[in-house]
Amino acid sequence: MNYLFEKEVYDPQQYYWFKHALTKEEVKKVEEGVFKLPSEEGTTIGEGDDELRSSMIKWIPQNNEWSWLYQKMMDLAVEANSIWDFDLKSAFEQIQYTEYYASEKGHYNWHQDIGSGVLASRRKISITIQMSESDEYEGGELLISLGGGLKDGSFKNNLVCPRGGGVGVLFPSYMMHKVSPITKGTRKSLVLWVGGEHYK
Repeated sequence: MNYLFEKEVYDPQQYYWFKHALTKEEVKKVEEGVFKLPSEEGTTIGEGDDELRSSMIKWIPQNNEWSWLYQKMMDLAVEANSIWDFDLKSAFEQIQYTEYYASEKGHYNWHQDIGSGVLASRRKISITIQMSESDEYEGGELLISLGGGLKDGSFKNNLVCPRGGGVGVLFPSYMMHKVSPITKGTRKSLVLWVGGEHYK
């Protein structure tokens, strides 16, 4: 006899996107606000690796000036979570503003956002909002892997995410993803991780 409880089935290998996660006015507001923030070289959970990543980042503080942006991104996560049903609690980390430069061969090779440590291990949803318009750079595609093994340094089954200023893409933090090399211009984006306790 089967004693399994019937539960709704969710898709753990799917992403969710918004064409207008931020309006043009909100994108401009963010750009003006981050101008005064200090920048640093992007690292991979504490360590620099030029082969894995080449970018400059700024951390947007969790304060009254930026509360509207945190709230907006959290609202996106709540809506997108309808396809994963993760047990979410909060955004434990600051929003990361990232710039990839063609002159520096900007890129971020295949990686997961979830990792070891108190903060990284609690990430469940990764939120990326593109700040640059599509014609402001070439290359720089956000790719999400659906698995299938590596071939010539890339996975066989990849999703090429929508792009454009204000476009938001959300996906489970355990999914492998990358930003392909920038060949012209500059790609700017926001990233925030929303998490909770252990997966269940």
